[in-house]
Amino acid sequence: MYVAPSLLSANFLKLKEEIQAVEDAGADLLHIDVMDGYFVPNFTFGPCVIEKISSITKLPLDIHLMVKDVTKFVDLFVPLKPKFISFHIEAENHPIRICEYIRSHGIHPAIVLNPHTPVSFINYLIEFVDMVLLMSVNPGFGGQSFLDLTYDKIRELRELIDKKDAKVFIEVDGGVNGLNASDLENAGADILVAGNYIFSSNDYKTSISSLKLEF
Repeated sequence: MYVAPSLLSANFLKLKEEIQAVEDAGADLLHIDVMDGYFVPNFTFGPCVIEKISSITKLPLDIHLMVKDVTKFVDLFVPLKPKFISFHIEAENHPIRICEYIRSHGIHPAIVLNPHTPVSFINYLIEFVDMVLLMSVNPGFGGQSFLDLTYDKIRELRELIDKKDAKVFIEVDGGVNGLNASDLENAGADILVAGNYIFSSNDYKTSISSLKLEF
């Protein structure tokens, strides 16, 4: 299991220290939510901040676009060469074109499904992505409770990936903690995004280890 701490829950007044702390604690990726105030009712990181973040960490960046104008925001972040750029299927009418554009820049394209969006919406898109991010809360704010419907969606998505013989990671974001990590792994998840669970703890290493199921 890979763990991607979500910087949305970090202390922004000491962001550099927070990033270094999760890096030292065994994080595999840094999950960075980009919100435009339209697709979701919140604002977060812009390209200038994320450029600075990329300069102070060795961790691969996992950029999650919660935006309406996907193409514009992809163009903003492509120069930073993150590991993944993910965007919401609900926000884009031409997802294959966007995925191919992201991949042409040496970046792994990923698609995101909101809790209410069926897995069937990406039945013909799975071969064009390297990761699918399943939202297990309604996007926009941290600290929300996990939606149990996510387990069935993970299993359905894993079945689709296996059927297509695709090499696609399943990432889960929202309400992830040490209590549901094992169930998420059993359902078929590969990457767990956790914000509040990690950054509100007194021991980042213990929190991250519990998500990796390292006992």
